[in-house]
Amino acid sequence: MKKKNLSVKKKILNFYSKKLNNPRIKKIYLKFKKNLSRHNTNSFCVAVSGGEDSLALSFLAKCYLLENNKRGYFFIVDHKLRNKSTFEANLVKKKLKSFQISSNILTIKKKKVSTNIQSFARDNRYKLIIKQSLIKKIDMILTAHHSDDLIENFFIRLLRGSGLKGLISFSNIKSKVKLDDKIFILRPLIDIPKKELAYISKNTFNFNVNDPSNFDEKFLRVKVRKLISNLEKDGLTFNKFKLSLSNLSKSNYAVDYYVKKNINDNSNYLKLTKTIILKDDFLKQPDEIVFRSFSEIVQKVGKKDTFSRGTKVENLIKYLRSANNYSKKTLSGCIIQKIENSFIISQEKV
Repeated sequence: MKKKNLSVKKKILNFYSKKLNNPRIKKIYLKFKKNLSRHNTNSFCVAVSGGEDSLALSFLAKCYLLENNKRGYFFIVDHKLRNKSTFEANLVKKKLKSFQISSNILTIKKKKVSTNIQSFARDNRYKLIIKQSLIKKIDMILTAHHSDDLIENFFIRLLRGSGLKGLISFSNIKSKVKLDDKIFILRPLIDIPKKELAYISKNTFNFNVNDPSNFDEKFLRVKVRKLISNLEKDGLTFNKFKLSLSNLSKSNYAVDYYVKKNINDNSNYLKLTKTIILKDDFLKQPDEIVFRSFSEIVQKVGKKDTFSRGTKVENLIKYLRSANNYSKKTLSGCIIQKIENSFIISQEKV
């Protein structure tokens, strides 16, 4: 290696090492490292938006890679939803490069979107990152979700009428991107407040891109953020919120136990025909148990990436429980039909 390259490498190592000497940053890094180390991963990538949160994550991830002599990937997604998005993506890439972080820009095909803009951006961002992860054999996607996001998502899902499972699902530090994928999302900063990540970003790279949608009240997330700010004035703390989430998680664990029991006891999988037979007692369980059990079975037979919409599942269960339930029904790639006292669920032929 040339002397110049050695000098640059030493300078970068000194930069990261010096920043980690800051007690406040080191405390967060140690928690990040613990969360990352306890989840087995061959390689990981970092989703970089250019905001304070993702740049703080980029710094922490780079420290981990240097300390463990590993290679990671950093992906910047150009969503093409703002005129400046391409300029911003290139700016972030250039800035990361100055700190010896090599990154790739993934571009979403430009499309006119008038509704659910944030959902469109999020879904397509994950699609691109998943695609690259499969190519590069990456099994873990690191995101910069923090404790403020955790509270926000709870209230957003509450306002949208989510059930118990939906309310607590975001609290998992690790989750599958798709039901059948081997790629996971890891949220190693989920217990860290946003203000701590802003501190890291300011005291390391001292750079970030501001997304104007974060201040636009036409988006539900911004409205919820203001609601939470008012609740904090009335005594809402993250510790109190985490206690509630913990209690809800225990209830969810109990429901999951009976969901598995219902599937095991009251359904049979016929491997040869790849169909599932529901016994008479399957639909006699409590509503939530039947709803989740049926959703899992339909997803398995239909081989879909996601579960069917809740209202469609509820309406079909209501029909199956009715007296006149002999007509064939379809849902999420499945055909459901009654034969004597049992229901047969088979994959719909294309």
